[in-house]
Amino acid sequence: MQIIKVEGGHTLSGEVYVEGAKNSVLKLMAATIMAPGVYRISRVPNISDVAVMSNVLRELGAQVDRIDHQLIIDTSNADGYSTPYELVKKMRASIAVLGPLLARHGKARVSMPGGCQIGERKLDLHFLSLEHLGTNFEFEHGVVKASAPNGLHAASIYLDFASVGATENIMMAAVVAKGTTIIDNAAREPEIVDLANFLNKMGAKITGAGSPVITIEGVSQESLHATDHETVGDRIEAGTFVVAGALCGDKVKVRGFKPEHLGLALQKIRQMGVSIEYLEDGVIVSKPEHLNAIDIQTLPYPGFPTDMQAQLMVMTSLAQGNSIITENVFENRFMFAGELIRMGANIRVDGHHAISQGVTKLSGAPVASTDLRGGAALVLAGLVADGTTMISGIEHINRGYEDFVGKLNQLGAKLSLVEQEAALDEE
Repeated sequence: MQIIKVEGGHTLSGEVYVEGAKNSVLKLMAATIMAPGVYRISRVPNISDVAVMSNVLRELGAQVDRIDHQLIIDTSNADGYSTPYELVKKMRASIAVLGPLLARHGKARVSMPGGCQIGERKLDLHFLSLEHLGTNFEFEHGVVKASAPNGLHAASIYLDFASVGATENIMMAAVVAKGTTIIDNAAREPEIVDLANFLNKMGAKITGAGSPVITIEGVSQESLHATDHETVGDRIEAGTFVVAGALCGDKVKVRGFKPEHLGLALQKIRQMGVSIEYLEDGVIVSKPEHLNAIDIQTLPYPGFPTDMQAQLMVMTSLAQGNSIITENVFENRFMFAGELIRMGANIRVDGHHAISQGVTKLSGAPVASTDLRGGAALVLAGLVADGTTMISGIEHINRGYEDFVGKLNQLGAKLSLVEQEAALDEE
């Protein structure tokens, strides 16, 4: 197993280009199941989650080929409707095939998925909503068996919580449901809009994506067709590099995303004293003389993204004064705080609140990545810490960041991938 070794204290500068959004491309890949044909999805990040989803599609009978950052997916013979536990246990996004399988085959057999252990993330909303569309469910031995014996039919669905995954699954299944489906209190993330645009290119009739109310006018499954699409830029990857620039940057240019997709997060970072210059396709960030304390609370988009909470916690650990971070989305998202405390941070977790009292410096230490964003945040902490930081569990980071080490090194950081045994000997 490899770990990331970070030598702290180096100033970052230059330009970094972010990849297509992980949280979008996985759902685009799932959507290709809905109609046979050859799809070309460009701007696809080279990350482990994409590799897992590619294998899920292959298990269903699709042919998946990668050429650089483009995926060519042929679903002409994707006649399977069952996904094995060995694959889906690695990634929660694998549940996204449920709606497409129902749309194409009227049935699905999907093992309950895995992923980062940052909270329960119950799938009740998915199942209850799809039941409204005419789906029957059976649950046994960790497997979900779904069928729509009388076909899918439209419904008006109100979501108790603006769940991204539930919105996506409903939207994909409703594309071929008879009648007009309305999703109220729908998720509004840019990735939802990206999926809706992709489905509309396939022949769907979806309006309202990006607003709280999405309307899907059902079409026949036969009228859907394959299409080409470019994935929207990854706002969370972009935000991670913005925080790197805010911690130790001298004009770090982060490009390849729409700044408005990271609106509130950028606003909060500016309130901490960070200089941010807005570009059409990105931002330029520089470290301030000192960081101001801030209060944030995570909420569904357009609120502060839970996927940026860990990165901002690193900033608050070095800010002047006390910051309060409230996590409203995932109950276990503060797991990584204990690792940051090992580096000298003064953080107290109380339920879904974290009180971060700024310290003058962080110190390098051996730490373990607890989840995808927490792992990236520990790398950021290592960049600004005294001495050397060793981060294990980097398989979490590889799920969502392409060449994270290489991109940071291009900006002037000093990171390396080393074998864990060698690192232990070095200690």
